[in-house]
Amino acid sequence: MSLLHKRDYAGAGAADLIPQRPVQRAGTVNVTSDTALRHSAVWACLRLRADHVSTMPVDCYRKVGGVQIEVSTPPVLVNPGGERVGIQEWLYSSQVDLDRSGNAVGIITERSGFGSGTGSGVGLPARINLVPCGEVTIRIVKGEVYKYRIGQEEYDPADIWHEKQYTVPGLHVGLSPVAYAAWSVGQYLSIQQFALDWFGNGTIPQAHLKNAEKTVSAKEAAEVKGRFKAAVANRDLFVTGKDWTYSLIQAEAAGSSWLEAQGASNADIARFFNCPADLIDAAVHVGGNITYQNITQRNLQFLVMNLGPTVARREHALSRLLAQPRYVKLNAAALLRMDPQARAATNAALIASRQRAPSEVREKDDLPPFTESQLAEFDRLFGAPKTTPTAATAGATP
Repeated sequence: MSLLHKRDYAGAGAADLIPQRPVQRAGTVNVTSDTALRHSAVWACLRLRADHVSTMPVDCYRKVGGVQIEVSTPPVLVNPGGERVGIQEWLYSSQVDLDRSGNAVGIITERSGFGSGTGSGVGLPARINLVPCGEVTIRIVKGEVYKYRIGQEEYDPADIWHEKQYTVPGLHVGLSPVAYAAWSVGQYLSIQQFALDWFGNGTIPQAHLKNAEKTVSAKEAAEVKGRFKAAVANRDLFVTGKDWTYSLIQAEAAGSSWLEAQGASNADIARFFNCPADLIDAAVHVGGNITYQNITQRNLQFLVMNLGPTVARREHALSRLLAQPRYVKLNAAALLRMDPQARAATNAALIASRQRAPSEVREKDDLPPFTESQLAEFDRLFGAPKTTPTAATAGATP
């Protein structure tokens, strides 16, 4: 995605279109949103975040008398991209674009009869076809978005769905983590290319070919060097007597540096994409890891510290698709899947404190309410439940 700013120069009356593109080149490797996916840590971070956000149930509510009431979900939040693109796929695709480029853009192709709208139609969006951010250019005139250009077509802002992430004041698009992580990604891609050359193309690191028996003249050294290079280039054997020794003086160091660079690059990428390194199986330095008592605590930390702000922003953006005062809530509780022991203890505490009824707890476990025969069986096994004296009976004479 790029910005085109149109600026009027005083006195000259001229206009200038200036492309504003982030530098995405690191060394000899060109880093883009697509090439960055070759980095396994980038892929893992995008997959982990998009997996969780896209699988959270989308619920719609409105408040009546201060009470939150669930309402029916409109089609745009069931199949936002038409019959062939459901909400999970749509959320996944848009979340990947948000996380790697800071923007998600779609073309509003259908509108509902509810709400108000401008542009080519009237009403709230009923279908939004997502487009690759790399094909989008935004024209800015006098500080306002004038046109969106997608490929060779231009669209009015009212006909475009544009969701942003990682914003800064005065910028009409979100910042791209890939652009700012270009050095880390480029380092990984460079060492990856080195590894491919080494193992696949027979590239040899700098080495030392030494004659231990005599002093070699420049002519002899050049001749032996030529013979050695010719043999290596053809992946052939190089035959010597006891006088020549060959030392790979950089092979071990290069391999060690390669592994160290991989580990450092993975940790850097995890920070850029706001994803815990241990969750993508990246190496965590000694003393830098955090031990959690159970999986629930780990998931809670990931939800609160890493996904919480993202979920809140997406809820706000998706709420714009509903007629006010309705709003969207992503059910983040689906992420907090507890282990059986912790779930049982939590449910027992909720029932004992009368915050949940047993039927509500059983519904979460996909179980029907207790039948009369089941309740009678509980009474036979554990006795009739004890009742708590009320204010009316507390002072009564037995």
